[in-house]
Amino acid sequence: MGRSQVVPRGDAGEFGPDADDTGCTVLHVDMDAFYASVEIRRRPELRGKPVIVGGAGPRGVVSAASYEARKFGVRSAMPGSRARRLCPHAVFLPPDFAAYTEASRAVMSIFRDVTPLVEPLSLDEAFLDVAGARRLLGRPAEIAALIRRRVAQEQRLTCSVGVAATKFLAKLGSTRAKPDGMVVVPRERSLEYLHPLPVEALWGVGERTAETLQRLGLKTIGELSAAPIGMLRAAVGDAAAHHLHELSWARDPRRVIPDHVEKSIGAETTFDVDVSDPATIRRTMLALSGKVAGRLRHAGQAGRTVSVKIRLADFQTLSRSRTVDRPTDVSREIFEIAWALFQATRPGERIRLIGVRVEGLAQADGAPRQMTLGERDHGWREAERAADAVAARFGADLVKPASLLRGDGMRTDGNGAAPAGEGAAESQKRHNGRT
Repeated sequence: MGRSQVVPRGDAGEFGPDADDTGCTVLHVDMDAFYASVEIRRRPELRGKPVIVGGAGPRGVVSAASYEARKFGVRSAMPGSRARRLCPHAVFLPPDFAAYTEASRAVMSIFRDVTPLVEPLSLDEAFLDVAGARRLLGRPAEIAALIRRRVAQEQRLTCSVGVAATKFLAKLGSTRAKPDGMVVVPRERSLEYLHPLPVEALWGVGERTAETLQRLGLKTIGELSAAPIGMLRAAVGDAAAHHLHELSWARDPRRVIPDHVEKSIGAETTFDVDVSDPATIRRTMLALSGKVAGRLRHAGQAGRTVSVKIRLADFQTLSRSRTVDRPTDVSREIFEIAWALFQATRPGERIRLIGVRVEGLAQADGAPRQMTLGERDHGWREAERAADAVAARFGADLVKPASLLRGDGMRTDGNGAAPAGEGAAESQKRHNGRT
């Protein structure tokens, strides 16, 4: 989706819940300011205040902003320094991805109570196909209202829903419904709804493509739909021209595909200050390995390929990987491979970013596991799973991983890296957008 536009929300009137939803069996549910809303849920005193998640460090970026902060122009992926200038009185909070993952799991469970055809796109949004739920739960708009009501009552969060005949129109509807609204795009009126919108509303149209189209005099989707396909090809290329032309006529044949399978799981962090100290890098890689292993176990997966990503101070990026014989979801094993890869790389320069990723995923329960010589029947894997169970019951803050490094303290290192046992979950993000 391109840049957001000022378009009527449509959660009342002709495109509201009472609009004709015949054949509109695709829902797009998008949580409102998800990370910020989860933080406000556990800190009620912040309600009504501008809240910004992330962006605290000199190189940080905004992960999420409450709608009160957005009124000042703060947006996700914005540099934290700019967000602070725009809204100096905002409350800045470090991200807590364990809390967001838990909230996402609860919300997705509500979706799956309605229909098994749920396609998550991220922690905070999903497509649903409710064709099979109509007999039991009513028409699509009624199902959307039920979902919004349950999310509000059970999770004390709000969401916006688009109801349409296609994925594209449903996602477009949820965007225009924000915050805490619903848009129904009647199947027979799809073009009436779509064509007045700016070309930026089309998937795949960013700033550069929008500028190219506007130079051709194509400012609205309706104008683009009437343009000769040859002119579009000359301007944006064959593939993009076909894609935009089809969407401009509301043609989107994609189906809701449930339970998208991750191909890899990783974590990375950007240092506030470039570092070269091996102990600092080692502690950070240990924390990242623990985060990746935890995500693997949560997803019930294990992987055979461990890779590291190293971005130097001059923005040169190096990557190395190693494939092992047996899949793993154990922090210690992932760390040992990652650290060996880093040592073999020998970048020899100041480092801006470090990342650890595991690929070649398979279901952990069915993955073959052959014990190595001298390995105990119960070891690191069982200990980490036990720690997962304690964290799930009593909270992640109660369980902190012990360092594998002799002499590592429980203090910060002064270079922006969190030691393995101290708030590591708050210093990394799965896709933190920091460069």
